[in-house]
Amino acid sequence: MPGARSKPPMCRKRRRAANVTNDAISNPNDAPNVTPNAAPNAALPPGATIGILGGGQLGRMAALAATALGYRCHVFSPDADAPAKEVSAAQTTAPYEDRDAARAFAAAVDVVTFEFENVPDETLAVIAEGAPVRPGVDALHISQDRAIEKTFLGDNEIGTAPWAPIITAADLDPAAATGFPAILKTARFGYDGKGQVRVDTADDLAAAWAEINQVPAVLEGFVDFEREISVIVARGTGGETRSYVPVDNVHRDHILFTTTAPSTIDATIAEAAQAIADRIAGALNLVGLLAVEMFVTHDGDILVNEIAPRPHNSGHWTMDACAVSQFEQFIRAVSGLPLGDPARHSDAVMTNLIGDEADQWLEFLNEDGACLRLYGKTESRPGRKMGHVNRLSPMVRPAP
Repeated sequence: MPGARSKPPMCRKRRRAANVTNDAISNPNDAPNVTPNAAPNAALPPGATIGILGGGQLGRMAALAATALGYRCHVFSPDADAPAKEVSAAQTTAPYEDRDAARAFAAAVDVVTFEFENVPDETLAVIAEGAPVRPGVDALHISQDRAIEKTFLGDNEIGTAPWAPIITAADLDPAAATGFPAILKTARFGYDGKGQVRVDTADDLAAAWAEINQVPAVLEGFVDFEREISVIVARGTGGETRSYVPVDNVHRDHILFTTTAPSTIDATIAEAAQAIADRIAGALNLVGLLAVEMFVTHDGDILVNEIAPRPHNSGHWTMDACAVSQFEQFIRAVSGLPLGDPARHSDAVMTNLIGDEADQWLEFLNEDGACLRLYGKTESRPGRKMGHVNRLSPMVRPAP
C-alpha cells in the first residue's frame, strides 16, 4: 500500500503498557552463578523499541542515542516527570514493584535494559519472561548489592579494598578486623556518598550502624590510593569487547566532580585496568556496558571499588571527544549491533554541574571548546546533578 509504514522485521508485536505510578536480605553468599544470556543475537532493526528501566539523565542520554540510530524508546519509571520520559516515544509510570505494569512493559518492547541498579531484581526476572533483558538479571543482582558484588569480585580473583559484611549485630565484632579508619556503607541503594558513614575506631562501629538504621552493610577499610580511575567497556552479544581509555576521576563531597580523559597513569597500568574491566564483563556474561571504578595505589596496584553495568557519569566525556559515545555504544551492545570504535579524537575534561552550578549555562555556551549538556530536571537542589560540561583540547598523547 503506497505510503504505508511496514512493520520492521524481527520485531515483536507491541502493545501499549499500562500508565500507572523488597528488598532481599543482603548476603554475600547470595552471589549467583552467572548463566548465559538467553536472548537471541540478531541485531534489532531500525524502528524496534528499546525498553529502559529508570528515567534519569542516563536514560535520557541513552534514549537520545537510540533515536539517532532509528530506535524508539519506552521508559519505565515511577516518576511522572522523569527526564528520560521527555525524549522517549512511550512511557510507563508505575512502581517498579508493579508486576502487571512490568509484564505490559515487556510486551510493548523488543529488548529491555536499565539505567540504574535500584530496580528490584524480582521485577527484572518478571520482565525477562516476556522480553530479552540486557544486561541480564544476574548482572543486576550482583551490582546492586555491595556485599554480593565484592564476593563476586573476590571469587574472580580481582582485588578490592579490605571489607566485611554486616547483616546482624553479631557481625560487628568480626568486621572490626577490617581495620580503622573505615567507611560503613549500606549494601544497597547508596550512591554519591549517600548511606555512608566514616568510622574511626571499633568503639564507633555500633553507633555508625545505628546511624544507617542497622540495614545490611559493608565495612570497607581505607585505601591509601594515588588516584581514582575508571574504565568503561562494552561487550556485545557475541562476547566481543571494546573499551574506552582509562580516565582520572576527582570527587567533591563524595560526588564525581571532574573526569579527565585520558588518565596520565603509566601505559602498563592503563592496559592492566582495561584488562580487569574486560575480565569482569566476561565473568558477568555481560551484554551491554560496564563501568569499573578503581583505585590505583602508590605502588601501582589496582583495586576495584565498584562496578556499574550501565552508562556511567565518568563516561560523559565520550559524548564530545569520541566518534562513538558511551551511550551509542550502550545502545549498540543491547541491540545486537556491531560495537563502535571507542577511540577518542580529542582529550577532554568533564565537569559535573551540581545544584545551582547549572545556572551558569549561558557562560558555558559562550566558552570556546566547552560542550554543555543539561538534563531537563525541573528542580535544582544541593547535591543534585543537573548537567555537565565537556571541555575539549587537542590530544596530547596519541590514542592507544
